[in-house]
Amino acid sequence: MKKSALEADKQITLRQNVQVAIRRYLEDMGQSQPECLYRTLMAEVEPPLIEEVLRYTQGNQSRTAKILGMTRNTLRAKLNRYDIPVTNGK
Repeated sequence: MKKSALEADKQITLRQNVQVAIRRYLEDMGQSQPECLYRTLMAEVEPPLIEEVLRYTQGNQSRTAKILGMTRNTLRAKLNRYDIPVTNGK
């Protein structure tokens, strides 16, 4: 019995997805040496992570901070750093 794409995706962990993406990124760079890869990765991953959790909590910053495992002040600093707008409700 063939599995749907959704069922197949559930079997791949977030960690595995990240590993595949980083591997592909490094391979695509060819002979170029990446610089500041950690900083680059965090700048690319952290904003959409925050945005999606904010969407999930309908803009509730306290819940968002708790889900992300940070204080509300840290979340506010990141919202400002990445210029992420906050709208409450749906």
